[in-house]
Amino acid sequence: MANANSTTTTRPKIICPSPVSETAITQLLKTPLGANLDLFQVLDCCQYISDALIENSDHTECMALYGRLYAGLEVLKFVLKAPLPAHLIERLTVDAATEEKYPCPLSTDSESMREYCAALTMLLLQRQQSPEQEEQIGGLLFELLNVLIEDLKAPRFIRSEAGLMMISDDTKPDIH
Repeated sequence: MANANSTTTTRPKIICPSPVSETAITQLLKTPLGANLDLFQVLDCCQYISDALIENSDHTECMALYGRLYAGLEVLKFVLKAPLPAHLIERLTVDAATEEKYPCPLSTDSESMREYCAALTMLLLQRQQSPEQEEQIGGLLFELLNVLIEDLKAPRFIRSEAGLMMISDDTKPDIH
């Protein structure tokens, strides 16, 4: 029997929490990453994760996102070795070469850039640096990842009378 000072009621209501909507970070963490994705899909996943990291200050979420980014960069290693599918060749093809569409000169080797990004991600996962260093390393990772993504999405092929050709140094003599 409850006394007068009790907080129990005779007809208790069962309170069910309302369903929580999935956050963007939860969706990023649940998105499957595998070799079945094409180059642009993997790059887009890495870009979304990188963007979420820059805007996030929650330690636990950042650690999960860094782990996810590292996984994406590892998938990218294998995707870079695979032949490009026809639909990506079409997206990477231009009718006429223009100066602003050439890859960044710092990113001539995609695999090296990917390795740099993976190393920085692993460094951030280890959490051995000061908060100031972590912020600087995170910014560097964000910048390098953007350079890598822009480079890999830049046109690689040009249509010519002879057919599809790689854009080479010979076609851009004015670029230094």
